[in-house]
Amino acid sequence: MKESDKNLEQLIDKMMAEEKLQSPSFDFTSKIMSEVLVLEEKKLKAYKPLISKPVWIFIGLALFGLVIYVSLFSVSQNNLEIEKMGELYSDKISNTFSGIHLSKNILYAILIVTFMILVQVGVLKNYFDKKYQL
Repeated sequence: MKESDKNLEQLIDKMMAEEKLQSPSFDFTSKIMSEVLVLEEKKLKAYKPLISKPVWIFIGLALFGLVIYVSLFSVSQNNLEIEKMGELYSDKISNTFSGIHLSKNILYAILIVTFMILVQVGVLKNYFDKKYQL
């Protein structure tokens, strides 16, 4: 097995000695880089929001119209029923949470964690906006 490996190595050495060293053309690097840049430009996609501006405008106008319609055309009896239902639900909610007592330390911890999460989201958004800016 070693003899065949030596023969194979000698054959490869002989072929390499006969073959001249090839060198690329003068502007090889610039041609390759221009092709790479073209490929990168094809990969980039323009930012397109999920919900376009006209759709947001339509949603806003629809909500505004709904608020105007309810405030102008609602019957006074319905308002009394809604107020009674609101009182009923507020009593149920207050009774549900009346047994929960949190210490000041827990409240402070909840507030601080919430504040830090909001700050961190803002900082990370700014970081990634700068990092991936075109």
